[in-house]
Amino acid sequence: MCNHYSTETTLKTTDVVWRPDDNAKATPARPGSSQIYRPDILETIEAKIAELDPELRELSLDIHAHPELGYEEYYAHDVYTSFMEKHGFEVVKKFHLPTAWKATFSHGSGGRIIGVNSEMDALKGIGHACGHNLIGISGVAVACAIKAALEKHNISGKVVLLGTPAEEGGSGKVALLEKGAYDGMAACLMCHPAPGPIGSVSLSSCLALQRITVEYKGHTAHAALSPWEGKNALDAAVLGYNNISALRQQLRPTHRVHGIFEGKDWAPNIIPDYAKFICYVRAPTRAEMQETVKRVTPCFHAAALATGCEVTITLEKGSTFDLRQNTALSGEVANIVLNKYGAIDYEWGIKSASTDFGNVTYALPSLHPGFAIPTIVDGGNHTPGFTNSAATVASHYACLDVSKALAATGVRVLIDNTFFANVQATFKEDEKARGPL
Repeated sequence: MCNHYSTETTLKTTDVVWRPDDNAKATPARPGSSQIYRPDILETIEAKIAELDPELRELSLDIHAHPELGYEEYYAHDVYTSFMEKHGFEVVKKFHLPTAWKATFSHGSGGRIIGVNSEMDALKGIGHACGHNLIGISGVAVACAIKAALEKHNISGKVVLLGTPAEEGGSGKVALLEKGAYDGMAACLMCHPAPGPIGSVSLSSCLALQRITVEYKGHTAHAALSPWEGKNALDAAVLGYNNISALRQQLRPTHRVHGIFEGKDWAPNIIPDYAKFICYVRAPTRAEMQETVKRVTPCFHAAALATGCEVTITLEKGSTFDLRQNTALSGEVANIVLNKYGAIDYEWGIKSASTDFGNVTYALPSLHPGFAIPTIVDGGNHTPGFTNSAATVASHYACLDVSKALAATGVRVLIDNTFFANVQATFKEDEKARGPL
């Protein structure tokens, strides 16, 4: 049975953000309101995660204390792979990418494969300001809990945990997807912390993203003595930026275009002959994002024409797509959360951000819920305040609660043929909206 819920009936406090000094505790919004599939398996999952709690907390703080940028997660790679080996998983280090890894556990004969993801990278200057230490231990908790369920209940199947690098701008999952890392998975699961109401688990989507690099080449000249001899590449970049600002009035309010300038050897008395504009285009779906890219691109050409500069426009590889939350998987997680741990919403999570897991949701049935952690005012993702939030005890236990729901959902994918058929059917149905990969 797949349970579906609307925002009107799941969370009434979407305007109340969980703060560090709140005394309230997360409580189930609908305790005992509907049947939970195989409560004995959920009990096994809860017991295993409770057993691992001290180790998971230590692991989270260790990763938090050693932030590494994308594709440089060597410390995290070694810590996670050692942990998974210790807990009985077959580990492949440097899996397709230097800092990626794969941990596998199989039980019985045959059966389906459930995939899980652990992210590892941090942000420049502000560490784990997106909570990837929590995402990392969630993947570990889900995989270990599924392993415990397979063993105790003699279930045939396999769980595969991928350590995925470079989510922050490096599209690590896109690279792994292209290299076949997700092949054979019946479904894939992960989660992500964000601000939100206490105890809330968000089933919102995210924005598709295309990164664009625009390079302008002009000609240097003395900025005062003979400026007419120059072609100002910085002026071109600024004009491109301003052209986009003019375009914004005609863009939908749900779309985002933003970026920065970069240069080299700039001096105020020399007309710059080179400037780079790094631009991000985001929209609620992949199709909308691609259409907005077509509208933004002429802004760069016009700037080059106006300044006499040459322009090179590169649509960077690894564009990321919106999250296509599988409705069968999300219904199962919602049912467990509402009965056992908290509430469900569709407004928080990473709704206006982007993730490379979106591409995974286009390729196979997948789920990527957000979960609320306590945050200070103006201390959301990618701020120093969120770095601190990602290390708190309250955030740790919020992470473990959503991990229990994900693990139980993963086990149901492995053992309930009717449920899995519904997962496949909803994925196929959504193809009409998302388009083929």
